[in-house]
Amino acid sequence: MTTIPMHLGALHPVEQALTVALAFGPFVVLGIVIAVRRRQDRAAEAEGHDAPEAQRER
Repeated sequence: MTTIPMHLGALHPVEQALTVALAFGPFVVLGIVIAVRRRQDRAAEAEGHDAPEAQRER
């Protein structure tokens, strides 16, 4: 006896949205974090600091 895989049909719109969010969400969050950190670094340089805090501690 062999088992035949069966397709369960099309995804519900909520399931489609969840799939897209799980697939691309982390990249969107990463992009936002990078943009915020770059903005903070530029602001620190404009205030006259030589380097961001993380680099000064090293």
